Amino acid sequence: MALDETNSLSRLLEQFPGYGKFTSHITSVTSSFVLPFLYITDRHNPRITASLLNQIYRNSEDCSPTHFAHINATACFTARLLYDTVLNALAGWEVAWENGCQNWPGEDGKRYNDSIDSFLHGLRNLRNKSWQGTAKGNGRTADEEPKMVLLVERAERLKDNLPDLIVPLTRLAELSQVKITTIFLSSARWEDIKPPLGASQIPTSSISTLQANRVNTVDSLLFEFRSTSAAQARTGTQDKTYHPSLLPLYEQYVEHVYNVCSLYTTDIQELQYIAAARWPGFVKPVLQEQSDTNGDGDPDPDGTCNELTLPASDGRMRLLKFFTPSLTAALDMLHPRLTNATDWALANDPDMQASEDAQCQTNTEGSIVVDHLPRIDVRMFGRGADKQKRRRRKSVSPRKAGAQTTVAKVSQRLLGPVVFPLDRLLAILGALLEENDHTDMELGRVHIYAAITELTSMRALHRTTAFEKLEGPPMYKCGISFWVAGALAKDLQVPLNDLMWDPM
Repeated sequence: MALDETNSLSRLLEQFPGYGKFTSHITSVTSSFVLPFLYITDRHNPRITASLLNQIYRNSEDCSPTHFAHINATACFTARLLYDTVLNALAGWEVAWENGCQNWPGEDGKRYNDSIDSFLHGLRNLRNKSWQGTAKGNGRTADEEPKMVLLVERAERLKDNLPDLIVPLTRLAELSQVKITTIFLSSARWEDIKPPLGASQIPTSSISTLQANRVNTVDSLLFEFRSTSAAQARTGTQDKTYHPSLLPLYEQYVEHVYNVCSLYTTDIQELQYIAAARWPGFVKPVLQEQSDTNGDGDPDPDGTCNELTLPASDGRMRLLKFFTPSLTAALDMLHPRLTNATDWALANDPDMQASEDAQCQTNTEGSIVVDHLPRIDVRMFGRGADKQKRRRRKSVSPRKAGAQTTVAKVSQRLLGPVVFPLDRLLAILGALLEENDHTDMELGRVHIYAAITELTSMRALHRTTAFEKLEGPPMYKCGISFWVAGALAKDLQVPLNDLMWDPM
């Protein structure tokens, strides 16, 4: 299996960083001789390894023709599906409406999906069709026999769906008398899926891949950025989301994505999916500032002119800090595939999100400001019909002769915040909404609780009760100081001093 060292191999090493040793090993082993059975274990990124093997065998420069079939054991859940999929892929046959949606017919027009014997007959028929000549002494030799490679991705599913085919597939070269290599790619060990009693073929070579580290993951994401940028340059699109000059900013962005999401997943394709969903919104302020500065200039289809000006280091840090909560939200929605990246990006557009949740977030933060002080409910809910605020009367009791002077009570703003239930927070929020003529808003809407969850993740609120506790409402405590609450109330135009039980 010879690869062009100056082109194909170097491109593979660039596209799959960290797989250099694995690529050189797999190419050297399979190019020397035909291995009957090869088992590859990848516990971390099996889809990346399958894509690498797919490119290695499809871009072969060997003089003898090589037939390659890449199947997924999850999709081939019956024996007939597996037989037809393998033979169609090895023969290069595409099932289309024009040919009557027929599987590969071969030369004799027989069906090769009835049993394992008919499948082996189909392999030999495919070998004979590719092998030029009519007899072994008339122009064809054993060295010119075509080589075939069968890659079975997610091979661990064979144990559940097709356990009877594990032994024939591992001994496919022996049973069919064809030069074919069967490769099992799985996230499980061979000892976990092999049949009992030693009936299956022992793997000629068993390879285990290593987990991609931080550097290799970032390099893979940067390669995808360069590929997308080059594709947009060839098509002449005016979209500058993947402009080549944004590569340094994208590198810092994907490093931040890795720092936020690597605790939950290190799958390169999952991280790429999350990064691609958030990147258009992340770079949107940079592109808007660039368009406002330069105005409507001529389009640059080649990407060689009109280089974009990247924000300074402090501007980048503000962008990363602003979009960090949205990265965790993207991870929660996109990793379990509760939605797709396109719909999530549209729903979480920075402008749309700001216009939809600004009022809710402002009132929620205002309720936290007033929750910083206890007994504020009396001032808010104890108002008269004339909306006059009741102030506490100072009652002075006559001092008895000889009585000792009591210690003055410390003001609550000096003692700090106290614990309060969620119901009190929602009640104060409702009072603020009513005072600001927002009576049409409902406190039971999902975005209200989402804003409370976001403020908890920002450490502006501290939940004091355990999540598994079912009895009683959840208890919270404000996480900001009194002076920060006062400054925030001033920005939100909340009359904090009028609502305080102990006004300053």
